[in-house]
Amino acid sequence: MQVQKSRPYRGLFPVAPTPFTESGDLDLEGQRRVLDCMIDQKVDGICILANYSEQFLLSDEERRLLVDLCLSHVAGRKPVMVTCSHFSTRIAVERARYAAERGASLLMLMPPYHGAGLKADEEHMVEHFARVADAAQTPIMVQDAPLSGVTLSVPFLVRLAQEVPLVSYFKIEVPFAAAKLRNLIGAGNAAIAGPFDGEEAITMMADLQAGATGTMSSALCPDLLRPVFDHHMAGRGTEAAAAYAKVLPLINYENRQCGLRAAKTVMREGNVIRSDAVRHPLEQIHPHTKAGLIELAREVNPLALRWGH
Repeated sequence: MQVQKSRPYRGLFPVAPTPFTESGDLDLEGQRRVLDCMIDQKVDGICILANYSEQFLLSDEERRLLVDLCLSHVAGRKPVMVTCSHFSTRIAVERARYAAERGASLLMLMPPYHGAGLKADEEHMVEHFARVADAAQTPIMVQDAPLSGVTLSVPFLVRLAQEVPLVSYFKIEVPFAAAKLRNLIGAGNAAIAGPFDGEEAITMMADLQAGATGTMSSALCPDLLRPVFDHHMAGRGTEAAAAYAKVLPLINYENRQCGLRAAKTVMREGNVIRSDAVRHPLEQIHPHTKAGLIELAREVNPLALRWGH
């Protein structure tokens, strides 16, 4: 079965973690179980090879292996977004083409940057995204995140969407994301097919109220974000706020204390994966932090905490 590349994509598109063995090797069977768990979490799509997938710790060969494995295993059950970011336009193009040829429904890219001081100007950023779009012929999401150190103004993002029509999705996870989303939607109109937020859905309610039509959390608890999104889209604001309030302590703990380790830790506790190891030089989650996370998770009982039992 093939996913129809219908647009616009919307809803819950969480990031899949990349499970490793205790020795740091890829756990391919664990990766399949992660994907199956996420589909059971009632997501609308899955993003792979993102920063929360530890993409910056993967070799090129491992990236290709994971693209092949994830797209073949999901097998059209959900659309898959593949992150293809790289400072080199040539490499970003190669990554994007490879993902598109294997059935990716969307691509995600950060603006080209390398470290704190090596960045492209706006003209070269437009060329970067245009070349990727030409090569892949697949919808593209721009990831607007502080990690890049690149300022992407609303007028520039609108220009990018207008000049490169396949660039029609935007993941806004900068401070005051709701205000930026509102301004982007107002200025870009129909060119903005998918205004999304990110940052573990820590500002999801404000962002939905500003007009976001999707959110990109981790794989920790998208099943608990499902009613938040559904209630909001149905105009049930009180119910959406109540559902969000229930899960917010867990999301706050993830965002402020754990980062990308949180989803792995809960999935390990829930027997989705065998190890919650992260790759060096990232630090393993501290035992006391882990205990606090699991305690909060048990209070709301996300699917990832019980999927493998």
